[in-house]
Order: sequence, then structure tokens, then C-alpha cells
Amino acid sequence: MTTQESKPELLCPAGNMEKLETALAYGADAVYLGAGGLNLRSQGAGFGWEKLPEAFAKVADAGAQAYFCLNAYPREKDLDSVRSDLEKLASCPPGALIVADPGVALLARRELPDIPLHISTQANTGNSESVRFWKEFGASRVNLARELSAADMRDIAQKCSDMELEVFVHGAMCMALSGRCFMSAWMNGRSANMGRCTHPCRFEYKATGVRVEEKTRPGEIVWESVEDDDFTTIYAAEDLCLVRYLRLLRELGMASLKIEGRTKSSSYLAQAVDVYRTCLDAVSAGESLPEEAIQELANVATRPLSTAFFRKDGPSTVALPPSADDRRPVLARLLERRGEDSWLLSVKSRWEDSQQACIIMPGMKRPSLDSGAYSFEKISGEKTDTVHSGTQALLRCADENLQEGLFIRLA
Repeated sequence: MTTQESKPELLCPAGNMEKLETALAYGADAVYLGAGGLNLRSQGAGFGWEKLPEAFAKVADAGAQAYFCLNAYPREKDLDSVRSDLEKLASCPPGALIVADPGVALLARRELPDIPLHISTQANTGNSESVRFWKEFGASRVNLARELSAADMRDIAQKCSDMELEVFVHGAMCMALSGRCFMSAWMNGRSANMGRCTHPCRFEYKATGVRVEEKTRPGEIVWESVEDDDFTTIYAAEDLCLVRYLRLLRELGMASLKIEGRTKSSSYLAQAVDVYRTCLDAVSAGESLPEEAIQELANVATRPLSTAFFRKDGPSTVALPPSADDRRPVLARLLERRGEDSWLLSVKSRWEDSQQACIIMPGMKRPSLDSGAYSFEKISGEKTDTVHSGTQALLRCADENLQEGLFIRLA
């Protein structure tokens, strides 16, 4: 547990190497990542085992920590895979293991007793006795259930002052208890508890009478409900946003504040991490939150932002996502300098040289890049006035704020 005088850790997702580099560039104190099929993001948000040493080295060079996710709920046939993963980690140890299943925790204690054990929110820890159980088991940290209020967290923290507590402060929420959901397994044969969720809560549905049809499966009845004839995302929870409560979370003694999003884009991550880093630093210095914080987070939101269960008076909407016309998309990431005033870009969105842009700098600084102050070249060296998403290009610009790893977005 942290104290009121100390600053909580900012723990950020790292779904691949670019996202890891992005999280570190914008101020993460620690990252969480996975490899293989048991990290709850096994379908495209993980590292190859051969890349883990490089990832851990980058984290160490940044003075941060890396926590490895092994937080699926395996069945009997999966236990050999758990043992195999633990064997691989013995030669490349992370700063901690994140687990949820008691059997996985037992194997981890037995095979890797020197690696700290962090309990995932998937374990749905909602009271002080559960926290004490995990402490006696050997865990050093517990991520509390997302269904808890601030008052619940305070009570647990007061009774478990010798245990590190971690909470999610931003990102997607599941309609089930801390992600213990069976919708994906029922509809698509892919278990969320094994990291293979297809997110059916995000699908679009249409009600006909009391029956519900999913948009991509015409004629197939998947649920029964009473709704109107329009498609709806009735099962999709709002996204969590507790940026306004960082001071309270610090006072409650939370040791780590976690951002969700290993499957989110690096563009999203740059802006979300930057906002929380800047706001957490402001709170720790006794300063007010930057006025632009909510607007910055809303710019990357795809669903309404909510306080969820945190407030005693119930959920409160923090902000709505912008319309397509009002959203300021990320245009590119600066990969490396290619000579004086020349930068290699990874282009994220269509970008024309007539557009006003800005650099996403740490500290929520957004210096402008005026049209006319930059130009583009194709990799071949040919000049062009437009670069396209998914390609690489050269940016010619003398702005001194440009740095490797930073992002540029529409102003």
C-alpha cells in the first residue's frame, strides 16, 4: 500500500513493441504485457516469446517495471501450457506475474517463487478477507474488482494496509463481473476467460418482438429482449474514466493506477497515458488538473466515459465521444531521424500537407505544426502532398519539438 505522501504507480498496457515504446515515451511507470495463449489477450495483443528479452530490456532502460500476464482461467488440458510458460519465464523473469486462477497462482509460487505475484481483477477481489487470502498465499498486490466504490476501496485499504492495492482508472469495462463473461463462448465458441473474447457486447442488435438478432447473422436469433426496431449496442458498457478522482485515489492509498487497453492502438495509448501521467504529476504536486484533460480523453473515446461504480450516488457520465467531424485523429508516429530536418514516419491516417497539425508531447503540450512548415517525400525520395495510412514516408520539418517515438495529430 502507498501512503498519502507517495505517488501511485501508473501502470499501462503494452500489446506489442510499438505500444510498449509508446507507453514508456509518455510516462508509464510500469507496463503489463503477455505472450502465448494464456494472457487474456491472446488474439493479437501479445509478444512472441523471442521478443520478451528485448521488451524487458527496453523497460529496464526506461527505469520502469514489466509485469507479465498469465491471468486466463485454464482448463485441465491447458495446465501443461501454464507450466511451459512458467519455464520460459524462468530464463527471462518479469518484475511480477499477474494471475487470476488459484491453480495458476499455485504453480507460479511453486515454479517461480522469487517473482512477485500480482492478482488480476479477473479474480474479482471485493473484500478485505479476500485480500488477506491472497497475501497469505504469497501475493504482494491485488487489483481490486471494478465493481467497487470509493468507499469500498477505503474500507479495504484501511484493513489491509500491509498489502499493495491496484485499481483500474481508465478504459473498457465488461458487462460481466470483472470480465467473467460467457457471452463470447456461448455465441462464438471463444471463451473470454481464456483470452479469446470476440466482444459480442459491442455488436449491433435488432429486436423483432421479443427476439434479438445480431447484425452480421440475419435470421439467427441470439437473444430475447424487448426493444425497438433499430440496431443497438445494448450490451456495451460505458468506458471507465476516473481522471477527476486521482487525488482521492492517492489519498485512499492505492499503490498502482491501471489503464486498460492492450488491444487499443498506439495512437490511443499515447494520448491516454499522457493525460494520466500529467494529471497524476499535477495531483502529486498539489496542483489542479489541466482543464484540457477530459477533452483530451474524450478525443480518443469510442464510447461514453463514465465513473461506473466509483461514486456512491451511482454512475455519472464524464464525457461523450466526439462526432467523426470533431475528432482529431492521430496522423503519424515519428520513427527515427533520417538526417537534418528529416524524419521517417509511420503514417496512421491520411495526411495532407495543407493541414494544421500538432505534436503530442509529454506533459499535455501540443505545439503546432503549421501547414507550410513541413513537407512530405515518399521513401523513394519523390515529393508528395499526401501520405496514407499504413505506409511509411519522410517528413521534412525543422521543428525542434520533434522527437523519436512521439505522435502527430490533427490540430
